[in-house]
Order: sequence, then structure tokens, then C-alpha cells
Amino acid sequence: QVQLVESGGGLVQPGGSLRLSCAPSGSIGRFYDMGWYRQAPGKQRELVAAITGGGSTNYADSVKGRFTISRDNAKNTVYLQMNSLKPEDTAVYYCNLRIATMSNWGQGTQVTVSS
Repeated sequence: QVQLVESGGGLVQPGGSLRLSCAPSGSIGRFYDMGWYRQAPGKQRELVAAITGGGSTNYADSVKGRFTISRDNAKNTVYLQMNSLKPEDTAVYYCNLRIATMSNWGQGTQVTVSS
């Protein structure tokens, strides 16, 4: 079992930027899919961005052009750069690591976009 350590959440003004990071606590292979999900109050969890073991990326339509997911292969750490943040981006963001049929989830980090 792999533990995911998330960081970078916080409060930011509309139009601002924030960078989330997700680091596996243990040693794992480099060919795994990872992603960021978010869940707002009263809403179900949704995929925000994903990156495959091969480096392909995918984004929700609502964040295309504003968010960028990337990975540091040496550290096996995934990042989510969030620019031009909007109040509707406010949610708890969860990191996910998929190993075969098993999904590993971080504890979540709160992102609040407000004036």
C-alpha cells in the first residue's frame, strides 16, 4: 500500500494561482497513472486532470487552458498548477494513484478561491 502526501492547498484570490503536489511516501515504479480529483460541497467527486505513466494528459473541460498537470519522474511526484482560479474551483482536491486495479487516495487538500 502506498501513502500519498499532498500539499499546496490554501486560500487564493480569484485570478490567482496555486500549485498542488502529491508525493508517494514509498518506493514505487514509474509507469503508473496519477490524477487529481475534486469534490465541492453537495457535489460528487470529479476528475480534474490526469497523467498516464507514459505522460499523456487529460483535463476536465472546466479547467482546460487554466490547469496543468505534470510529473517529476525522478521524484515520482505529480503536480497540479492552477492558474486563473475562479470561485467555482473551490473544493477539496484529492490525489489519486492507480496501481493495476487498486486506487490509492490522498487525504485531500482544501482549495478556496475567494476575495
